[in-house]
Amino acid sequence: MTVDKMALLARYKELKAQGVTISLSELKAKMEAEETDTCPAFVSSFSTPETAPQQAQPTVAYSGNLSSANIRVTSAEPQKYALIGFPLGHSLSKYIHNAGFKSLGLETSYDILETPPDSLVDRIKYLKSNNYAGFNVTIPLKLPVTLFLDEVDVSADIVNAVNTVVIDPQTKALKGYNTDVLGFRNAIPNDIALAGKTCGILGTGGAARAAITALCQNQVKSIKLFTRNVPNSLELVNFLRERFPNVEFNTVQIERIRDLSDIEILVNTTPIGMQGRAADLTPVEEEPLRTLPADALVYDVIYNPKKTVLLKLAQKYGYRTINGVDMFIHQALAAEQIWTGRVPDFKDMKIAALENL
Repeated sequence: MTVDKMALLARYKELKAQGVTISLSELKAKMEAEETDTCPAFVSSFSTPETAPQQAQPTVAYSGNLSSANIRVTSAEPQKYALIGFPLGHSLSKYIHNAGFKSLGLETSYDILETPPDSLVDRIKYLKSNNYAGFNVTIPLKLPVTLFLDEVDVSADIVNAVNTVVIDPQTKALKGYNTDVLGFRNAIPNDIALAGKTCGILGTGGAARAAITALCQNQVKSIKLFTRNVPNSLELVNFLRERFPNVEFNTVQIERIRDLSDIEILVNTTPIGMQGRAADLTPVEEEPLRTLPADALVYDVIYNPKKTVLLKLAQKYGYRTINGVDMFIHQALAAEQIWTGRVPDFKDMKIAALENL
C-alpha cells in the first residue's frame, strides 16, 4: 500500500507540532502498516539509544548495501546523473563527478538542474521519465526530497536528509542515501583527535546533522548548537539526545555568541560565506572568534570559496582550519561508489575541483 505523499507530509507536520520526533521514513512505514491493517513492526536502525554508534571507526569509502540493482554501469547506453537544488551557480559538482567517472573509464553525463522547491515534483517526474540512473541533492531540497523516496538507507534515516538518490532502472523506485557524514569525517586529518572534545556547530540544517552524526560517532564529549531560533531547535536537540545519549547537547542563540573559550572544534554549516550567498560575511564576528582556545580547530563546510571570511579570520589568529573542499570530494566519491559499485580516484576529483575554484 502506497501512502499519499501529501497526507504523509501533513501527518509529519502535525506530529512535529506536537513535539513528536520521528523520521519521514519511520512515519511512512507506520502509515503503510496502518492502511494494510498489519502490525507496525518497523523500527528504525537508530531508534534506541543502545544502538547509536559510539565507536570511532575510520572510513575511506561508503560501506552500505551496494546491491546489484543499484549498479547500472553494465548498460550499453551512457548513464545519466544530475544535481538538483537551488541556486546552483556556485556548484562544482559537474567537474568533480565527470573527473570521477572518467577515472573509472565510464561514459556518463552529469547535468546541473536548478530546482526551486516548488518545482521539485516536476523535477522528480523529469528525472524518472528521462532515464536518469541517479542524482545528487543539495540545499534546500535535502529534506523535501525524502517525501518522494520509496526507501532510505540507514545513513539518510539518522540524518533525516538525503544527498544521493538511486533510480531503479526497471521500477523507477527511488532510494536515498546521505554521504555527507562520511565526507565530513574523512576530511578531518588523522592527527586530529575527536574523542572527548567539546564542539560548536553553527546552524541546524542537513549539513549540521551530518556533522553532528560524524562527531558523535567519534565520541566527542559535548556539542553546542548555535542557531537563530532556539525554541525551534528543541525537537532536533531531543532527537539527538535520544540517538546519542553519551553526548551532551545545548543550544545557544547565534547572535549572542560572545565567548567561545570552551569550544575546541568550531564547525560552520550555514551558507554564510558561500560564493553567491553572503560571501563577504562571517557567521561569527572577529571578537568572539578570537576567544577560542589556542589549539582550536575551525572547520567550514563551504568549499566555494576555498577560504571563507571565517577561515581567513581563524588563520589570522593562528587557528588550524579545514575548508569544505575535501568533504565535498569525499561525499561525491561515496555517491559514485553507490551508483557504480566502484571507487573513483580521489586525486583526480580534487584536481578538477581546485582547477575550477
